[in-house]
Amino acid sequence: MIILLVAKNWKDYEIIGMSNGEKLERFGKYYLLRPDPQIIWKDKLDYSLVNAHYKRSNTGGGSWDIKTKLPTSWQIKYKDYNFNIKLMGFKHTGIFPEQSINWDFMEEKIKSAKRPIKVLNLFAYTGCASVVCLKSGASVVHVDSSRGMVDWAKENVYSNNLENANIRFIVDDVIKFVKREIRRGNKYDAIIMDPPSFGRGSNKEVWSIDKDLDNLIELCMQLLKDKPLFFIINSYTAGLSCQVLENILKLYFKDYPGHITSGEIGLPANNDLILPCGVYGRYED
Repeated sequence: MIILLVAKNWKDYEIIGMSNGEKLERFGKYYLLRPDPQIIWKDKLDYSLVNAHYKRSNTGGGSWDIKTKLPTSWQIKYKDYNFNIKLMGFKHTGIFPEQSINWDFMEEKIKSAKRPIKVLNLFAYTGCASVVCLKSGASVVHVDSSRGMVDWAKENVYSNNLENANIRFIVDDVIKFVKREIRRGNKYDAIIMDPPSFGRGSNKEVWSIDKDLDNLIELCMQLLKDKPLFFIINSYTAGLSCQVLENILKLYFKDYPGHITSGEIGLPANNDLILPCGVYGRYED
């Protein structure tokens, strides 16, 4: 049975409305209208609230239409975590609020562990998960091929007063880095990965999730300690079932004593609707 986990604990973020391929969201005190292909129904939206609207171009990509004056960045809170928001190309804001489902899971697992925990965060983006793991007491190695994203992750770490915490920031191709860690003999208690459908490494290495994910997980298994705390795969790849992630984890963790779950993650909206926002697979001890 597919489990749908809904991120219900936000105060600084909410979906105000959804209609005809767009969602109206509140990030703190600012309202953004962004496209979402899952929203194929029609409903009412209060366009008077919109501070910025991301509009797709007929030739590909798109751009932000700024309706009112906005700061170049602002912060929102989740529980006692602070995250920096910015308007990026291709509709992004630097945060995926539905991932709070996984943040809660990581926080609980790390805080309840009876030993020091070392986390490897791959395709680590702007570092929200890294912040959660650090603040929960773990040490973190944060890897992303984009220097701009790593710099943003550093901002998030500093915004949480964690500048003296035990974190290494790495700008590199994920597979190359993992192979080097294997040669060095480094080991981790937990691994998080959020692989894109397609991407390029720091030196233009090509990544394709259907061709490369299994190989990456096989490599990562060599980095795990004998009793790993957790292993999380997130995916936003259209058509990739959570059952696929569960199948892969079952094959690689068949000799481990923990258990595996998978499912969808979503966000609540008006009219008791839930917006599906991706899939996950988890191993936990």
